[in-house]
Amino acid sequence: MKAKITIFLFIITNCYIQSWAADKIIIIDNFKNGISANWEEKSFSGKTKYSLDTEQDRSCIKAVSKGTASGLFYKIDFDPEQYPIITWSWKVENILAKGDAKTKEGDDYAARIYVVFPSFFFWKTRAINYIWANKLPKETSVPNAYTSNAMMIAVESGPELTGQWLTETRNIHEDFKNLFGEAPPKVGAIAIMTDTDTTGELATAYYGPISIKGID
Repeated sequence: MKAKITIFLFIITNCYIQSWAADKIIIIDNFKNGISANWEEKSFSGKTKYSLDTEQDRSCIKAVSKGTASGLFYKIDFDPEQYPIITWSWKVENILAKGDAKTKEGDDYAARIYVVFPSFFFWKTRAINYIWANKLPKETSVPNAYTSNAMMIAVESGPELTGQWLTETRNIHEDFKNLFGEAPPKVGAIAIMTDTDTTGELATAYYGPISIKGID
């Protein structure tokens, strides 16, 4: 389906945003008690299968996509200046041979984490999309093939580390400033997506605990 990320941003911009108490660490989900009911699914082209799983004694979400595209998003409201650090773990079993972050025809990924910054005006909604890239070199950033309001960062890339659990930590406040040239507004949602509807390939990924850390 065309412009998946654009529609995803529209949905999040127009949904109810849940505020969060001022804690030093916000646990989005550790999946120890199942998949939180706060996760909502949006389908773009069929449904990626998201299910609770245990991998190497780690509670996680298993995502399997074969020519499908749907995502899970978690509505939340926090200031990234006060809570700048996002940490998550993930593993992919494969990357996509036809995937290419620079083209619309290759806009599929075995795993990606969205951080969405809603605006009252939809066209001003922005997102950072942390991806396990297929070809894009690690630490490279490019605009999404459909919209420059979403920037893609290759946190991991290629097949070398497939099959291994990796823990990632990013400063979303600094990433936003570097990507968009200004300080970020509040975050409105965190999302995950494994999608292969454009390439028609098969991808399997695992998402471990996701948390946000405040400054000391």
